[in-house]
Amino acid sequence: MCRNIRTLHNFEPPATDDEVRAAALQYVRKISGSTKPSQANAEAFERAVDEVADASRRLLDSLSTAAPPKDREVEAAKARERAAKRYAA
Repeated sequence: MCRNIRTLHNFEPPATDDEVRAAALQYVRKISGSTKPSQANAEAFERAVDEVADASRRLLDSLSTAAPPKDREVEAAKARERAAKRYAA
């Protein structure tokens, strides 16, 4: 599950709220051990996703760096190249 959580800091354009929420959802799924909570746990699950997304957004907004922003397309191409090498065998 955690393979879907990607670095969201220092990209141009910045991470969207949807990307932050998707990462939060993956995190909560991983630590809860559930991809879809029962009805009894749905409210707690959604609240946790919201809280993790809020904390993640605050973190991303407060981080600073002197490094130039990364280009999403360049990073995606690098990831595809790594995957091609890894799965070539």
